[in-house]
Amino acid sequence: MQGIHTTEQFQAVIEKEEPVILKFEADWCPDCKRMDMFIGDILEEYNAYEWFVVNSDEVPGLAEQYEVMGIPSILIFQKGEKIAHLHSANAKTPEEVESFLEKSL
Repeated sequence: MQGIHTTEQFQAVIEKEEPVILKFEADWCPDCKRMDMFIGDILEEYNAYEWFVVNSDEVPGLAEQYEVMGIPSILIFQKGEKIAHLHSANAKTPEEVESFLEKSL
């Protein structure tokens, strides 16, 4: 996953023609660390898509702007529009994440 460190980078990424997948996380988040334990296999399975990671503390305001109420959350953007959002409450297992990606892409 490529890191996004500025609002400008974020805007450039979400404007892409093809869908892009963004994981919102934070260093202090235990559920984020748990997701990191299984996300590698999912990245391999969905390697046709570009994946990015946003540290909510490093780029303040983005989480609120895009209604990320809990982390980790996975958002899919295409042409500047949020087309899908997996809220943290539903992102606890590999099966939940894979099901979301299957339905959304």
